[in-house]
Amino acid sequence: MLKQHLQFKLSQKLSPQQIQLMKLIQLPTQAFEQRVKQELEENPALDSGKESLDTDFDSDFDNSNDEYNDSETIGNDEINVDEYLSDDEIPDYRMQANNYSSDDEEKSMPYAAGTSFTQHLINQLNTYRLDEEEREIAEFLVGSVDESGYIRRSLSDIMDDLAFTQNVYTSEEKINKVLKIVHQLDPAGVGARNLQECLSIQLHRKDKTPDTELAIDIIDNAFEQFTKKHYKKLLQKFDVTELQLKDAIHEIEHLNPKPGGSYAGNNRIVEHVVPDFAIKIVDGELELTLNGRNAPELHVSRGYNDMLKGYKESKEKSKSQKDAVIFIKQKLDAAKWFIEAIKQRQQTLFVTMSAIMHYQEEYFLTGDERNLKPMILKDIADEINMDVSTVSRVANSKYVDTPYGTKLIKEFFSEAMKNDQGEDVSTREIKKILETVIEEENKKKPLTDENLASILKDKGYPIARRTVAKYREQLDIPVARLRKKI
Repeated sequence: MLKQHLQFKLSQKLSPQQIQLMKLIQLPTQAFEQRVKQELEENPALDSGKESLDTDFDSDFDNSNDEYNDSETIGNDEINVDEYLSDDEIPDYRMQANNYSSDDEEKSMPYAAGTSFTQHLINQLNTYRLDEEEREIAEFLVGSVDESGYIRRSLSDIMDDLAFTQNVYTSEEKINKVLKIVHQLDPAGVGARNLQECLSIQLHRKDKTPDTELAIDIIDNAFEQFTKKHYKKLLQKFDVTELQLKDAIHEIEHLNPKPGGSYAGNNRIVEHVVPDFAIKIVDGELELTLNGRNAPELHVSRGYNDMLKGYKESKEKSKSQKDAVIFIKQKLDAAKWFIEAIKQRQQTLFVTMSAIMHYQEEYFLTGDERNLKPMILKDIADEINMDVSTVSRVANSKYVDTPYGTKLIKEFFSEAMKNDQGEDVSTREIKKILETVIEEENKKKPLTDENLASILKDKGYPIARRTVAKYREQLDIPVARLRKKI
């Protein structure tokens, strides 16, 4: 007996264009420009700028036919060219993604010039009189300097590495002697093995004054008391006045704890934030614009379309022509997909940021962070009927230029907490108040987390001490003892 079954299977499969779109949305402006440049290089069917006739494609097509001398023909119905040529009746502007304003600046990603940090240090070694062994040790030590300017390895480990990798058999005493030479290199403090040594090296380079001599004494002989801000113990230990101690600490606070970080010529990309959006206040109303660099002028190559026309009009179609047309169609598909993905990216970015702007309208009109409403990704996703992951891709990597500075969009999101009136308030608002209270505290007697919780409660925010501690840490504010000043 024959049985027939009708089965429906529901499955969701992302198209290549959807995957491409999600990746594009995540890219900030500069990375997006690089992605467009890469696509232009990889796909000859995609053109940028004003549309022009590209005869090079025609000549390449003709040359490819010369490789085949077969007379094999194929039928007209094997490749449906019309579905690609039907776009001929569509105006050119419909095939372009063009939203580049005439007053948008052309900017390129800047790079730091010069030699590497290691080479910078090695060049300085050339000014010292060193024997062959000392030079090998010195160069090895310089090569061990990390990005912050420190050598975070023990002398015994360095001695072993010199023996195993450089065939240099030496002693810890000899390495220590050469290390003293490395400590003379610029920037001051480079080659130190810890913060204490780094600060000490810098202080010994300074002109000798009562302040620097006391600072040296503190760093070399009372570093632990200094880091823990036990000022009373320091006053007793060195038998100095409060003013003298304050001046010495002032000297220390102006030293560089990361000497390597101050060297600009390390061939790294210099990070410059390019805002993806701009919000302006015009006649009391908010106005949102998308950076024109997110909307490059792109179109499908006229030359590639002409090739398909030539194929359609030819009476006899050889195998070589068929292979070429298959290649052309693939490239045209990719070009059209990319242009469409860019248009959808522009629309998604604009719609998402517009929803965020209107949700936080009070903040954008005033600049007062206390006016930031509680807002989570789902709030915006529901507003624009998109997935939470899409909103996340926009918020996590994009910046907006506001009248109050350039901000990372995800900073506008925060959870809600109840105040003593039972109203929802943003945790961002509470953090701002906490930050203000700490800024205005008496630095000789900083407020403990218990004190801060009490003050916030008086202001209408009943928050537990542990929650205050969590917010304080998120704001990168140290505990009361470490905020103490003499």
